[in-house]
Amino acid sequence: MLSQTCSGSDLLRNSTLYQEFLAEREEILKHKWIESEKAGYDIGFERALTDWILNHRSKWREGRRMAA
Repeated sequence: MLSQTCSGSDLLRNSTLYQEFLAEREEILKHKWIESEKAGYDIGFERALTDWILNHRSKWREGRRMAA
C-alpha cells in the first residue's frame, strides 16, 4: 500500500490561514513603505503594524471577503 505524506512545509504552504497571514504581512510592509516615505524616515514595522491594524485592517479584510 502506497501512503502519501505531506511535509510540514507543504501543509503550511497550502494553509488558507497562512496564505491570509502572508497577504496581510505584504499589506503591512506596503503601508510601512508609504508611511516611511511620507515621514522621511523608516517608521519601523511595529508602528506600521499598529497603524495599519487600527486604520486599515477591517476595510482590507472586508474587501478580501467581497472578492472571494
